[in-house]
Amino acid sequence: MRVGVLSDIHSNRIALEAVLDDLEGRDVDALVHAGDVVGYNPWPAACLDAIREREIPTVMGNHDRAVASGTAFRFNEMARAGVEHAREQLNDDQLEWLAALPDERFEIDGRVHIVHGHPDDPDRSTYPQEFSADMVRGDADVLVMGHTHVQGHAVFEAGGERKIAMNPGGVGQPRDGDPRAAYSVLDLDAIEVEEYRVEYDVDRVIEAVVEAGLPERIGSRLKKGR
Repeated sequence: MRVGVLSDIHSNRIALEAVLDDLEGRDVDALVHAGDVVGYNPWPAACLDAIREREIPTVMGNHDRAVASGTAFRFNEMARAGVEHAREQLNDDQLEWLAALPDERFEIDGRVHIVHGHPDDPDRSTYPQEFSADMVRGDADVLVMGHTHVQGHAVFEAGGERKIAMNPGGVGQPRDGDPRAAYSVLDLDAIEVEEYRVEYDVDRVIEAVVEAGLPERIGSRLKKGR
């Protein structure tokens, strides 16, 4: 079984559309998302609806929580602006959907454990160099994390079984120096991960950020993948 793995869309409709188009040629059987559908960029409603319409299992990211609850007191100026914009754009039904997202999910017969930051703390940033076999909990073969927007994975042999901890990278706001939208494909039969990057029209996003009255750097930083 092949699973398309996404995370950190952050209201970037242009990047999400590019990734979904690219996935059509990857022969995947299912999709999952590791949180932060909304935040930062101009299209929270379109991105949220894309996830809901496709019934993609997702968990609650810190920006999702901030938008749903109206709390962003620890966020910087850009993050707060994205939260406020999303709350203005989303209707009550969409906000209720965000508020109901779980902190973790076990999908595909329990084989894929999805969290946002870390199995012990949804807001903890966990980078690829910190991945370890003991993070893959229960009967899961794979742990999927987001939050850092840094693509990477690690393969472990644990108890005679092959395990993976992975982050597919940020769809809507990569932070690993590569401006292309990131996602991964998980092969559950081979227990292997393929990592992909997709070009998209960053200039369109920058223009939309300005038109929406959001801080200009939300868009301009996308050119550097930061």
